[in-house]
Amino acid sequence: MNFDYNTTRSHLILSEYGRNVQNMVKYICELPTIEERNKYAQAVIDLMGFLQPHLRDVADFKHKLWDHLHIISGYQIDVESPYPKPLPENAFKRPEPLPYPQRRITYKHYGKTVEGLIEKAMAEQDMERRKVMVQGIANFMKMAYVTWNKDNVSDETIIKDLSYLSGGMLRLDEGVNLAKVEFRAQNPRQNTNNNNRGRNNNNNNNGKNRQNNSNNNNNNRGRNNNKPKY
Repeated sequence: MNFDYNTTRSHLILSEYGRNVQNMVKYICELPTIEERNKYAQAVIDLMGFLQPHLRDVADFKHKLWDHLHIISGYQIDVESPYPKPLPENAFKRPEPLPYPQRRITYKHYGKTVEGLIEKAMAEQDMERRKVMVQGIANFMKMAYVTWNKDNVSDETIIKDLSYLSGGMLRLDEGVNLAKVEFRAQNPRQNTNNNNRGRNNNNNNNGKNRQNNSNNNNNNRGRNNNKPKY
């Protein structure tokens, strides 16, 4: 008896599609006419999309499937593809490295986004619109401060930092009140204790119910014994 092991089979090019798809693509490459190859290639493309549903969220979903079809065939399949045929050398081409942004952040608890918002607010010519932008930036700064420092922050601190980051160009009106922000840290131990208290209360109630039921049964037995016998 001859056994068919994976080690004796041909190399599986794209394992996520399985060996059956690879055998289908090999069969398509051997078809004599272009009409037959196009027909069966479209059927295999539909099957590949069904096997990889997560690719539907990827841009150019169909384009990627056709590229995979060419790769599985070893770039030998001759079909009329709606997309350009991929080149074998591009499979080994490494992408350009992305440089890590080296930007200095004045106050890290506010982040770089706040500095960008401040620059846009300083470039705004409409004074009414700039006033609204400054108010929103200050509220966001207070929220960011409380998120990272976990302490209450005064409005004076936010106003001072906003003035420093803008070089004194952005200021809030006197007596303005920023949005109230509270940081509520969730204590897992407290939740556990509350859950245990609830369980203990349920257990106590269950115990009381059992005791009451037992007392009622005993009282009923006593009443039955006191009945006259005829």
